Amino acid sequence: MNRTIPPPIKDAVEFDIKLKPYEKFTLDNGIPVYVIKSEEQDTLQLELVFPAGSWYESESLEAAATNFLMKNGTSKRTALEINESVDYHGAYLNRNAYHENATFTLHCLTKHTEVLLPVLQDVIQDPSFPEEELALYKQNQKQKLAVNLQKCDFVANRFIDKYLFGDFHPYGRVSSMMAYDALQTETLRAFYQKHYTYNNCRIFVAGNMPANMLALLNKHFGTTRWNGESSLIRPELPIQPAEEKKFRIFNDENGVQGAVRIARPFPNRYHPDFPKMLVLNTIFGGYFGSRLMSNIREDKGYTYGIYSQLYNFRQVSAINIQTEAGRDVCEATIEEVYKELQQLQNVPVPQEELDLVRNYMIGSILGDLDGAFQVIQRWKNLILNDLDENYFYNNIQTIKNITAEELQQLAKQYYNPGDFYELVVI
Repeated sequence: MNRTIPPPIKDAVEFDIKLKPYEKFTLDNGIPVYVIKSEEQDTLQLELVFPAGSWYESESLEAAATNFLMKNGTSKRTALEINESVDYHGAYLNRNAYHENATFTLHCLTKHTEVLLPVLQDVIQDPSFPEEELALYKQNQKQKLAVNLQKCDFVANRFIDKYLFGDFHPYGRVSSMMAYDALQTETLRAFYQKHYTYNNCRIFVAGNMPANMLALLNKHFGTTRWNGESSLIRPELPIQPAEEKKFRIFNDENGVQGAVRIARPFPNRYHPDFPKMLVLNTIFGGYFGSRLMSNIREDKGYTYGIYSQLYNFRQVSAINIQTEAGRDVCEATIEEVYKELQQLQNVPVPQEELDLVRNYMIGSILGDLDGAFQVIQRWKNLILNDLDENYFYNNIQTIKNITAEELQQLAKQYYNPGDFYELVVI
């Protein structure tokens, strides 16, 4: 081997990316289990997913509160005992409530799976919602909200979603002191009984599984119709965007920075333009070398960072440009954003820049598929959104083959400054 000769450089777009297939099993009571096996490390990730997000709320905040308090006490274990059982074995038991779904995720060493599954079963099937835990939850959340409302970026995020989707839509609804005060144990129990049932559960497993993993899952989650059967109908909720487009909010008279948000609605991931728009968004503001960063951070020095993102909500998406800048340059920052929008409309993306972004995006996907935990997350997103591997591969082909002319046409259609909501919070 001649070490004076460097190895050939291979562009990321030249790789033939394959999404590792999952194995699917069904527990005795019908719960589907999706599995990605890996023996690289003696660790395991187990995630239970329920249709129990804010979309299904009848009262504000009940989805998040129910999800949080399920781990804070059962008829057999206190919150302290649950946490000590998990911590003693070096594991993590996380819970999250999103717009459509709510999850419980266990990360642990393979050898401790059998010991920890009864704890997880207790949390999922027998939460007691202690009154003292609810009172503590209310107190803590109200304190966090009071602190966050002093931060311009937090306020800006709340308001831009309200402008895009409406005050009463799950995508635009925000927390409040009154909503926390209104939470009642009976409400949380009712939400739990309706949404956290065996027939609404899906299980995703990744990592190095013990030999009897499926038997253990069946023992703890598959032998009974726990919590009964509940048929959920996903309600159709109208979007009611604000009629005005420009907003200026004064939040902190002593602040030195303002939060800037420029956003517009956009079709969801099922629309044919969505994967194409991911490429254009990356060029515009989706990575550190984007046009927004090059202009507004590197050239003008208005901000430490500015980004553009596409929301991945199920009903509808949005384009959201966000940054924090000095109060005296917030308006100038907005002007520069609009200049970059119009530049993409008027001038095709140079081939060198397009090739760079292609390689960046494909490289990011390669990194996202590095390990069983990452692969199962990719599959989970596809399965929960009623998609298959063809959607994944079509997105790859879009990144590799989209042309500068297609990107320019997209910019003309979706990057008109007059279509964007504009918000500055100072």
